[in-house]
Amino acid sequence: MRTTLTLDDDLARVLKQRARLLDQPFKQVVNDTLRRGLLQASSNAARQPFRVRPISSPYAPGIDPLRLTDIANDLDNERFLELHGEDTDKDS
Repeated sequence: MRTTLTLDDDLARVLKQRARLLDQPFKQVVNDTLRRGLLQASSNAARQPFRVRPISSPYAPGIDPLRLTDIANDLDNERFLELHGEDTDKDS
């Protein structure tokens, strides 16, 4: 389709530079740019905003129930060091 389009000077300058850099006709660069912009706008409109749904938990914030054994191991290691001192590897 042939139509007359009035572009702002700064936009026309950027499109012309892009056409030169890509070694493509001005018409093709304008069409590709419009196409990309329209596709991006329609995909942004289709996105649903991300919402966090909080749940109640018996654990304090920051405690990962899937890593409770790691916490238990750390506590055991700390208790061992308190009882036996940190110089236990001198014997080896």
